[in-house]
Amino acid sequence: MRKHDGGFSADELKGVLRQYSIGRVRHIEPLLAGNRASPKLLIQTDRGPFLLKRRPHGKDDVLHVEFTHAVQQHLERCGYPVAGLVPPRDADGTALHAFDRTYEMFHYVEGQRCDGSPAEVVEAGRKLALFHRHMRSFQWRWSPARQTYHDAGSVRGNLRTIRSERGPGTGRQGPADPRLRKTAEELLIHYNRSSTAVNALGFDTWPAQIVHADWHPGNLLFVEHRAICVLDFDSVKVAPPITDLANGVLQFSIVGVRPNPADWPAYLDQAKMAYFLEGYREVETPPPPMLEAMCDLMIEIMIAEAVLPIAATGYFGHHSGLEFLQMIHRKCDWIDQNRRTLMEVIVHSA
Repeated sequence: MRKHDGGFSADELKGVLRQYSIGRVRHIEPLLAGNRASPKLLIQTDRGPFLLKRRPHGKDDVLHVEFTHAVQQHLERCGYPVAGLVPPRDADGTALHAFDRTYEMFHYVEGQRCDGSPAEVVEAGRKLALFHRHMRSFQWRWSPARQTYHDAGSVRGNLRTIRSERGPGTGRQGPADPRLRKTAEELLIHYNRSSTAVNALGFDTWPAQIVHADWHPGNLLFVEHRAICVLDFDSVKVAPPITDLANGVLQFSIVGVRPNPADWPAYLDQAKMAYFLEGYREVETPPPPMLEAMCDLMIEIMIAEAVLPIAATGYFGHHSGLEFLQMIHRKCDWIDQNRRTLMEVIVHSA
């Protein structure tokens, strides 16, 4: 067995693997995809490949982990494509709590990331709709509070941190760049305006259920244009399904192929929006009043996803916080200015 720690200590890895009946280990290698705070290992054994994941601090609450596993097991019973969980030996549940951390073991699924083709974008929309349909019958003894990126005080708080005199990442940076403060102020205006518009459509009265809340191309695996596995249920929460749909439409239509966000174009790929919605409506039909909220929900989710890391560190990944927020601002402006065209795509496709 060739050893790779992948963020695991030797004693930790040995102790964790001892808790699972996965056969003789032949090879271990780190998987670099996903959250860096959650290291993953691909483990080849004589019983097949497995994936070991250590959950990050802050996302290892026992009740929440049990809940996300119950969601995955429900989906698996429904015939939905998920990676099967492997329970540890002599454990009541499917997660391992050891070394003051929480671990998950999955059957490893080999597939390709979304290639952006019409067939795979349609399939992504279809699988999201099936997720929503299956989750309507899901019942468990505990459920997370209803929450979403819409009209969130935390988003406004992060924007205010960024626009403050001292700026983001206090203690590691000097006074905030005036351009960053101005961009944050403009995004706060966008966010407040969109939140108000969605509320006026009756958001608080819309039925809520379990949603995936992180539906993007990196969380689906494909073989021959068919989605064979949906990944990452760490963010599941209770919210109106339209919040998931708006996020999926945005994530599959956003254009950002260049390394530097300063070079990303403002527009969204309207053809991919239509393909995604076409797939979704094969299974589910969103009510028209909710579809009217799509443009504003897309503005809200773009802002919400960007501001948390930037408020904390001044950066989005390795990207400059200023350049990333300026790119978000351009895209929010573009959505705002092209609402009529976008609504024609949304209504006619869904």
